[in-house]
Amino acid sequence: MNVTEILQDMASRPIAAAGQLPSLTPAQLNSHPGDHPNSIAWLLWHSGREVDVQLSHLSGRPELWADFRDRFGLGEVGDTLGYGHEPDEAGAVVVDDQQLLTDYLGATLEALSNYVAGLSEADLSEVIDRTWDPAVTRGVRLVSIIDDAAQHVGQAAYAAGMLTR
Repeated sequence: MNVTEILQDMASRPIAAAGQLPSLTPAQLNSHPGDHPNSIAWLLWHSGREVDVQLSHLSGRPELWADFRDRFGLGEVGDTLGYGHEPDEAGAVVVDDQQLLTDYLGATLEALSNYVAGLSEADLSEVIDRTWDPAVTRGVRLVSIIDDAAQHVGQAAYAAGMLTR
């Protein structure tokens, strides 16, 4: 197994985990367990957005959000990434369709996997961001993107378990 195959396998994990979430009602998707500002819908939406936006920056390709924006109907808040959302902004991310959330996340991670398939070892070693110390390579950024998605899907699974037990 080479490094691109490992990254592709890693990218498939959050998709599989999101597909294993229990079926949730709109009220459950949009509830805020423990009064946390991020709902399950927000967690899944943000996971897709963070993959989409960062992959667009890496690949130079347009965000997939353009194909999903109208279906989500979130207005301007939907165009954001979610990082640094104030509680009222996070609360404005209300999505009643669990399948739409998982479809968007799946599409973004599939696009990431396809992007990774075309990369060489040299591409993965290329420094793409010198504002960090140490500087960030393309490979490190990809791991970070996938890790963030996995963590947020895990948070969604934990919250869904709390609501469905």
